[in-house]
Amino acid sequence: MQHRLSAEDRAFQQEMRDFFTNRIPDEARTWHKDGEVDPEALRIAQRAMHDAGLAVPHWPVEWGGKDWTELQRHIWRTEMQATGTPPPLAFNTNMIGPVIATFGSQEQKERFLPPTASLDIWWCQGFSEPDAGSDLASLRTTAVRDGDEYVVNGQKTWTTLGQFADWIFALVRTDPNAPKKQMGISMLLIKMDSPGVTLRPIKLIDGGHEVNEVFFDNVRVPADQLVGEENKGWDYAKFLLGNERVGVAPVGSIKRKLADAKAFAAQTKTAAGTLLDDPLLAARIAELETELMALEVTVMRVAGSSHDGKPDPASSILKLRGSQLQQDVLELITDIAGPASLQWQPIDGVGEWAAESVPTYLNFRKASIYGGSNEVQRSVISGGILGLKG
Repeated sequence: MQHRLSAEDRAFQQEMRDFFTNRIPDEARTWHKDGEVDPEALRIAQRAMHDAGLAVPHWPVEWGGKDWTELQRHIWRTEMQATGTPPPLAFNTNMIGPVIATFGSQEQKERFLPPTASLDIWWCQGFSEPDAGSDLASLRTTAVRDGDEYVVNGQKTWTTLGQFADWIFALVRTDPNAPKKQMGISMLLIKMDSPGVTLRPIKLIDGGHEVNEVFFDNVRVPADQLVGEENKGWDYAKFLLGNERVGVAPVGSIKRKLADAKAFAAQTKTAAGTLLDDPLLAARIAELETELMALEVTVMRVAGSSHDGKPDPASSILKLRGSQLQQDVLELITDIAGPASLQWQPIDGVGEWAAESVPTYLNFRKASIYGGSNEVQRSVISGGILGLKG
């Protein structure tokens, strides 16, 4: 199968390539290292994109969107990933931004959307709880209406980058007597510095601090920070998670990492030359390249099937295959590093890429859990797409 871009699309691709290569400051490209995120690097990159009108092309035009075709959005995303540019913060641009633009009040749109696009507000996600991660509908954090406020009590966990966040969009149970657990859930926008909000770090297996626990102890939230209608939060969460799953098939990043793997293999000496000359390794790389091409085609097909701003249910396939393929490529890099991967700090004879290979591999094991675990995606695909009964 061969894909050819039109002359117009090739010109657009070159425009994006030039922008991400020449207009993003270099210090923004080292935004993720040793399992830690540099928040300032993300702000630098997103503000550069925002100033150029490229931060939120998928939003409504009146709020900064570009009314691009799905192919243009795919090119924009792929060129950004291929240059190592950090993507616009997903919690802002792929998650709460589209939810507010679609379901929020006019006051909420005017108040939140501009600073959300520019990253002047940093959002985090308050969905998962200790006993309600993949089974999100089992969440127990409560919000009780008291006059013009809600009083929130409960706990969220695995709150990614919450240590940098100004606000959290949280799912809370507002009707504990609803006939189904998916009902009676609402979405609230809560300031992280509200009295009663406590954040505790969770140390990860790669040694980094990326996720947190968030506790709510009688936190009072103005009622005008309710998104949409009370008890309709499950609908908004499904809309948000559909967008999240489209964003977790990072084709451009996987391409770049696979190209890195080939370069690392070419510089790793063996008795017969380099690792890149090894036929078994070459076959493994060829298989990954083929699977990556199939994923890229599927991304374009799914994106093109979205209607009226609603993600295609097949976005679950992207979540599943994107996370698997990303992990396979990172495992390949770890295998190329071999015994050098056991040294987590660069020393003489051990390159930086080899020392980072295992922490990076371990960090991205999370990809098959967040955004709805891969087991959940298999259930969605079998029941919701293929129509199979369990």
